[in-house]
Formats: sequence, structure tokens, C-alpha cells
Amino acid sequence: MRKKPKLPDYDDGRTIAPMNVDGMPWFINETDTPPTSSESGEQQPVKLTRREMGMLVGGVLLAVLAVGGIFLLVYFLFILFCTNVWFA
Repeated sequence: MRKKPKLPDYDDGRTIAPMNVDGMPWFINETDTPPTSSESGEQQPVKLTRREMGMLVGGVLLAVLAVGGIFLLVYFLFILFCTNVWFA
């Protein structure tokens, strides 16, 4: 039986940053079975009603139109600046 090496006084033996990273040559797979969906943190997909899906799509379209409108406004103001101030 091998004896554990004595740790220095400042080392309490805790792991601060584990280096067992997938893809590294020293990687050791500690689990033989893949994690189930509940263990890996994945959630089951939520079933939306027709009304909820419509509200979701409407909200997304409203956000896209708002962002697009802001970009168009900035572009328009830039063109006005160029024609009236910069190139005048």
C-alpha cells in the first residue's frame, strides 16, 4: 500500500480548479453512464397554446421592427448630416 505524500502546511488538499477537462490527454471520465435530462440541467420543452404562440411571435416582430426602425432613423440622420453639414 502506497503512503500519501505529506502536504505542506499551507495546502489543505482541496481542489481549487479541477483540470479534468474533456478533450485533454489526461481526461478521466468519472461517470460511465451519460447524464439524464434531469441531471444535466435540461428542461422539458414547454407546450404553448395557439394564443400564447401568437403573442410570442407578435412580441418578437414588434422588437425586430423597433430595432430596424432605430437603425433606419440613425441611417437617415447620418445622410442628413452628410448632405447638410459635412459635404456642404
